[in-house]
Amino acid sequence: MEPTILELLNGAWGTLWVLLTFSVIVVALALERMIALWSFSTHARALSDTVNRCLMRGAVSEGRSACERSRSPLADVFLVGYERYGRSKPENVASAVHRERVRVVARLKSRSWVTGTVGATAPFVGLFGTVVGIMEAFRHLRDAEASGQEAGIGVVSGAISEALIATAAGIGVAVIAVILFNLFNQRIGRVSMELKMMTDEFLEGLYESEPERERVAGGTEPAKEGADGDREAA
Repeated sequence: MEPTILELLNGAWGTLWVLLTFSVIVVALALERMIALWSFSTHARALSDTVNRCLMRGAVSEGRSACERSRSPLADVFLVGYERYGRSKPENVASAVHRERVRVVARLKSRSWVTGTVGATAPFVGLFGTVVGIMEAFRHLRDAEASGQEAGIGVVSGAISEALIATAAGIGVAVIAVILFNLFNQRIGRVSMELKMMTDEFLEGLYESEPERERVAGGTEPAKEGADGDREAA
């Protein structure tokens, strides 16, 4: 008689239940991370474009207002620059902005350890279930010999084949977890690079917008006209 799914799950000290729990956690985390990472990039690019357009026009306060309204984590990075702008040296502003960027990337990596842990431990959990199942199979063989029954391979073959299911399940869960772990790390690395480029572009625009306004309003042009007038008078 073939065992039912519930009987298989309850065998080998419940290791298949552990592997089933691992798989549910990995799938749920994968869906959450995919939505978070892909939406993060979309919102970050939109905010970066908006802020850079404002800085190109010299509208620093308008760019800050856009960051305050945004729900993108990149807004926290830009707001650090706005808060220190004009009060600290440019290199100190850049250091503070990049520190906040590192914090944002660290938050993106906060749950990736789960898939890595599952990928590393699932094969051993499955192997543990197989070892326990094989021990149970040999116990049945011993009991059959003690009762005078025929003690052949048929007594243990079914139990051993069921025990090997745990190893196969553990390997399957581990393969999926490792693939997702590498996928998330690759995506986080790409997002981190994009954040660095957006941050550098923001800092360049932040400090290039102010000299433009000072040159227009401060008097570079009038000085040039005065010099021309002196040459004409001469």
